[in-house]
Amino acid sequence: MSSPVSRRRFLHELAAASAAVPLAAGMAQAQAGRKVRHASFGASGMALADIRSFSSHPAFDLVAVADADLARTEQVKKLFPNVKVYQDWRELLVKEHEGLDSVNVSTPDHMHAPIAMAAMSYGKHVYVQKPLATTVHETRLLAATARERKLVSQMGIQISSHPTQLATEAMIRHGVIGKVTEVHTFCDKTWGDMNPIPAGADPVPESLNWDFWLGVSEKRPYKKDVYHPGNWRKRVGFGTGTLGDMGCHIFSTPIRGVNLYLPTSVTSYGPGSVHGNWPIDARIKFVFPGTSLTAGSTLDFWWYDGATRPPQAVADAAGGKLPGSGVVIMGTEGAILLPHIGAPVLLPADKFAGRTVPTVAERNHYHEFLDAVLKGPGTTCSAGFDYASLVTEAVLLGSVAEHFPNETLAYDPATMQVTSHKAPNAMLRRSFRKPFLLERL
Repeated sequence: MSSPVSRRRFLHELAAASAAVPLAAGMAQAQAGRKVRHASFGASGMALADIRSFSSHPAFDLVAVADADLARTEQVKKLFPNVKVYQDWRELLVKEHEGLDSVNVSTPDHMHAPIAMAAMSYGKHVYVQKPLATTVHETRLLAATARERKLVSQMGIQISSHPTQLATEAMIRHGVIGKVTEVHTFCDKTWGDMNPIPAGADPVPESLNWDFWLGVSEKRPYKKDVYHPGNWRKRVGFGTGTLGDMGCHIFSTPIRGVNLYLPTSVTSYGPGSVHGNWPIDARIKFVFPGTSLTAGSTLDFWWYDGATRPPQAVADAAGGKLPGSGVVIMGTEGAILLPHIGAPVLLPADKFAGRTVPTVAERNHYHEFLDAVLKGPGTTCSAGFDYASLVTEAVLLGSVAEHFPNETLAYDPATMQVTSHKAPNAMLRRSFRKPFLLERL
């Protein structure tokens, strides 16, 4: 069930994903009249943004949506008057699966894996928002299932298809900054909470089925503005904090660019998770095995969020000032500063004066998925689950480490176990509330 992936296999998959280009232009026109019949799990927020992006593809046909809060389906019904609306995602799959080709799972994090697994059990191609899942076990299982059933998969890290990331990867591989010596990733978001969750219960809005929203998670009282609609990212067991929210985006460039696999140790320097919430102002060190692109046999890879920032020496190497979110990739011959959703900068400026960043064609992350669905079984996407699961696994190991501040967790990717401590291994998988599963495996 854990389906470990070997380092060799992963690096092969990684190279294929890195080189992925949009499928043949005009594919939709070449298959005139064929539609990709699609359902969305989630109808508002990121789910609606995903639906809008898919809808620019000429073959896209939105058949159905499911959302535990029916008030959040109004806009999608205006945009797609013929869409079928469900409050229970399980009912949608049971009733509509024969008329669907693909789905996107854009719910709160805790429901990504259960819904995606159920959809794949019906043979549906799946696009899942980041992070792919909330536990290491789930990420491995999702990847193995997509691979074994030859289903098209894609994780919603749209930045991985953007020219800024692709150009940065190309410069790393071509040795523009020499061998990579260290990586510093950072994000100034604060998806955490150091205060206790308020006691008691509030009235549940009429439009919301709170039990459906909780899904596979344990029952708890509804508290206004604590979980739904937006603050679930702060809560352990529902979201995955700032690291889970943004790490899959920001880690993607150095992981794919440097051909990294999985960390062998992770240390969180605090603060720790408290009151069932994720912390803020994290500082986490990952140690990855080195590759042919690194200066040493291992690579220190850092994450900082909230008010915690990389050391001044890193800021100085990046020109003296860092953006709110991004990555600094340090090398033996210079550095690359890549702001999140910004153009890469080669440093020091005087050394690289006149050197242009390579021009790389953008690929449409959403169209790539739909084109692959049209092409059929065996077609892969640049952020398919074999790649996405391992980016997510690295991120989730950092989240586990946040429960054990100032303790170095040694990790064995082959066995999917923390070898230095026993307690963290319980966090690499979770149990589900059975009535809210839909299993056909």
